[in-house]
Amino acid sequence: MSAVIEPPVEAIDKNLEELDTVTIRFAGDSGDGMQLTGTQFTNTSAIMGNDISTLPDFPAEIRAPAGSLPGVSGFQLNFSNHDIRTPGDQPNVLVAMNPAALKVNLPDLEEGGTLIINSDEFTKDNLAHAAYKSNPLEDGSLAGYRVHQLPISTLNRNALKGNVQLSRKEIDRSKNFFALGVLYWLYDRPLDTTLNWINAKFRKNAELVKANEVALKTGYNFAETTEVFTTHYTVKKAVIAPGRYRKITGNEATAIGFVAAAQLAGRPLFYGSYPITPASEILHELARHKNYGVKTFQAEDEIAAVCAAIGASFAGHVGLTGTSGPGLALKQEAIGLAVMTELPLVIINVQRGGPSTGLPTKTEQADLFQAVWGRNGECPAIVIAPATPADCFDMAIEAVRLAFKYMVPVFFLSDGYLANGAEPWAVPDVDKLPKIGFSSRPILLTSCLMRETK
Repeated sequence: MSAVIEPPVEAIDKNLEELDTVTIRFAGDSGDGMQLTGTQFTNTSAIMGNDISTLPDFPAEIRAPAGSLPGVSGFQLNFSNHDIRTPGDQPNVLVAMNPAALKVNLPDLEEGGTLIINSDEFTKDNLAHAAYKSNPLEDGSLAGYRVHQLPISTLNRNALKGNVQLSRKEIDRSKNFFALGVLYWLYDRPLDTTLNWINAKFRKNAELVKANEVALKTGYNFAETTEVFTTHYTVKKAVIAPGRYRKITGNEATAIGFVAAAQLAGRPLFYGSYPITPASEILHELARHKNYGVKTFQAEDEIAAVCAAIGASFAGHVGLTGTSGPGLALKQEAIGLAVMTELPLVIINVQRGGPSTGLPTKTEQADLFQAVWGRNGECPAIVIAPATPADCFDMAIEAVRLAFKYMVPVFFLSDGYLANGAEPWAVPDVDKLPKIGFSSRPILLTSCLMRETK
């Protein structure tokens, strides 16, 4: 048995530059783990004290063909040393895991921006799937960018081959962690947060833990020792108000806000909903909070969901129903009943692309007129809209407060970007949350029902 002892790699002096803000977009096929990669980078940046704003971008198709343009999944992250409000317009860095990801996202990359490309995927077949007539890595079309061609798939396989008892397909699934390791070194991020997550997530499978750990560390060490990168960057902590913060998405903030509102009102919370993208996460989140008196009901359709919520409101609960644009169209007649009977119903509309069934994973903010005027007859309702993912918490409380004060349905207009986007949220002092009272004027329900029976 013999062994080859390689000489130690000489340390390469590399520059460290400080930046104020960076926008990164991870893009690849639906199965490349781009949402996970972006989420891990986000969590690490949040723990480091940066202000963050994210924009996940999912394919509208259930499962588009691998390598095709409609199947591209993306995750954009803006992290900064100061207060930011958006996930950024143009990414400074684009990580493209295949030709389709490059073609879909390259027009958004800033001029002179950084491209990190998995060159292994630029095969003849994959180029054809992405409708490329020539290889962009060879035809000079990327001359206006700083391009880093990395054989990520090959480097990842070589690192794991013989070290883990996994199939090639399973090994390839960890290449996103290799890419994440490269970005962690490039932007001076520690590995600890992601390593802890890997151990917690895959604790029942030691081989998966080892594979993902090795991939992450190998990507980091590759970036540190190779001459491909001569500079890496750092973004200092953001100067923000002191307090206790957590990363929160818009849908999480919405759900927690309504739980808090029910507690402030001293009433149980009932949520009737039919699953619909991008509002389904609210149902999932609320179902976790049964210990706070939350009752969740997955109805057979949109009309049943809103009618159940109306019944709960009549019985003294905080009546809440959630949907997106197509579902709201089906609920409107029942919402008219809530207006007529003066019940404090709250309707969540997480807006998506339309018209009709539309684009479930794409966003529009086009349902305002539907919320204000979408019912027959004189049928007024209050409409409020959060501005940021964290603002969803405060607006949820405000929706319940207004519904109970004026005994009228209230529309809560969120959208897909707010729902799936994330930012730091200052956990509020419960004692400083607004109180929720009730209307002191008599409700005209009895007389209204009597008119209906004449």
